Amino acid sequence: MKSKRMALFLGVTAISGLACLPGSMAKADTTDDLLAKLLAKGILSQQEYDQLKQRKAVETPPPPPPAAVASASAAAVAAAPPPDPFAVRMTEKGIGVHVGPVDVTLSGEINGYYVHDSPDSVAPNHVVAGGLAAVGSSENSSIRNGLLPGNFAVELKTQQEGFDIVAHFGLYPGLNSVSGVGGANSAGAAHALATSGIDFRQQYLTVGTPSMGTVKVGRDIGLFGQQAILNDFTLFGVGSTGGNVAPSNTSLGRIGIGYVYTDFMPQITYTTPKFSGFTASVGIFQPLDAFNFSGQSGTLSAHDDPQIQAGVNYELPTDASSLLKAQLWANVVTQDLKSVSAAEALPQGRSVRGTGWDFGAKVDIADAELVAYGYTGDALGTTGLFFDGVSAAGQARSSDGYYVQGSYTFFKRFTLSGSYGLSRLGLASGEVNPLLVKTNESWAAGCKYKLTSWVNLICEYAHTTATAHGGNKAQEDTIAAGAIAFF
Repeated sequence: MKSKRMALFLGVTAISGLACLPGSMAKADTTDDLLAKLLAKGILSQQEYDQLKQRKAVETPPPPPPAAVASASAAAVAAAPPPDPFAVRMTEKGIGVHVGPVDVTLSGEINGYYVHDSPDSVAPNHVVAGGLAAVGSSENSSIRNGLLPGNFAVELKTQQEGFDIVAHFGLYPGLNSVSGVGGANSAGAAHALATSGIDFRQQYLTVGTPSMGTVKVGRDIGLFGQQAILNDFTLFGVGSTGGNVAPSNTSLGRIGIGYVYTDFMPQITYTTPKFSGFTASVGIFQPLDAFNFSGQSGTLSAHDDPQIQAGVNYELPTDASSLLKAQLWANVVTQDLKSVSAAEALPQGRSVRGTGWDFGAKVDIADAELVAYGYTGDALGTTGLFFDGVSAAGQARSSDGYYVQGSYTFFKRFTLSGSYGLSRLGLASGEVNPLLVKTNESWAAGCKYKLTSWVNLICEYAHTTATAHGGNKAQEDTIAAGAIAFF
């Protein structure tokens, strides 16, 4: 009897509570079903059942009219506290958070390789000034970075008054200890108690809209030669070492052996919106010196005018299911190379214009990819912008180069790649310079296995040859194996 009375008390209490709820929360059919079940189980007598039915009918308010509901909802919204502008939420993808109206994202890359190098011996007939095939007394090994150092980037993205705004900071630390003479990627220092460098090569701001395009201000990758290095498969590996006994924080990959390094440069650049697959860019850049890289060239270092770079890019419009993708590009760089004093290659105030053009194409057909690239210029130089671009007398040297590359991916994870590239530096009119590099060329082959969405395992072989105008030649064979991770 006590248990029955306790159940009756609980049931009556619950029913009373339900009956007092607004009509949108307490459904009449649900309450009626509950009363009927309590009656059927003998918990309620017929008299108690009738009394509760009558009580429910009296206490349950009629449902409010739709207008009243809408008014109450509007009042609730108005009374609710405004959203916290400093609320922190995770981003939908990647590593980052939304901090109020600002997206903060973190990204980066880490790599490391075991590299075994077999250089040509030190001998008079192996001397090539400006050559990129290493020479040495013996074979050597290292644990080092590849063409990329490490990378840690922070990007802030927001929209203000209709403008899309991005602030980007990119730090590039290396594995290997460096001398520090010439920057974070200076010559290696393979001895104890040394330290690596951090190359703070990116810091830029972009402001734009979908209709006006984008303006970039700061330090970032250039236009000329940009697509050449970004599509080079040795970018994620080692390629040619540039020296392996005491490695710097980067190898060469195919820099100077198929293209001139684009570099990360101070700039103000405008890029148009995309029209039918086309975009165009033009910018003013920090002017650079004509640099005597080989020891066989002249220097020019006056900077009266900015460097100009411009380019056009085309991407074939496709959808996600398309098996064919294609990209075409062309760029130009030009700068006045002027003498600052009589000690330089030309009389003070005299100048020569350095100009380079590049062009390329990439085609993806299902799991196959083909890349073809070429460049040409006068006083452009080789390896780096305006490196060895003029003779000791200040006369322009012509240069050109190219590379071709093919890759195929099996089962979406395993990629085989191969490429050949060459960079050529001519002599100035009337110049005789038998030790100056004439060509740097290499064959490279590599395999990549996608272990996870972040981690790729890499192995490579590269054969590099440097040839001088007088016939000297040096050769280098490199084997590398390691891993690279992007997040």
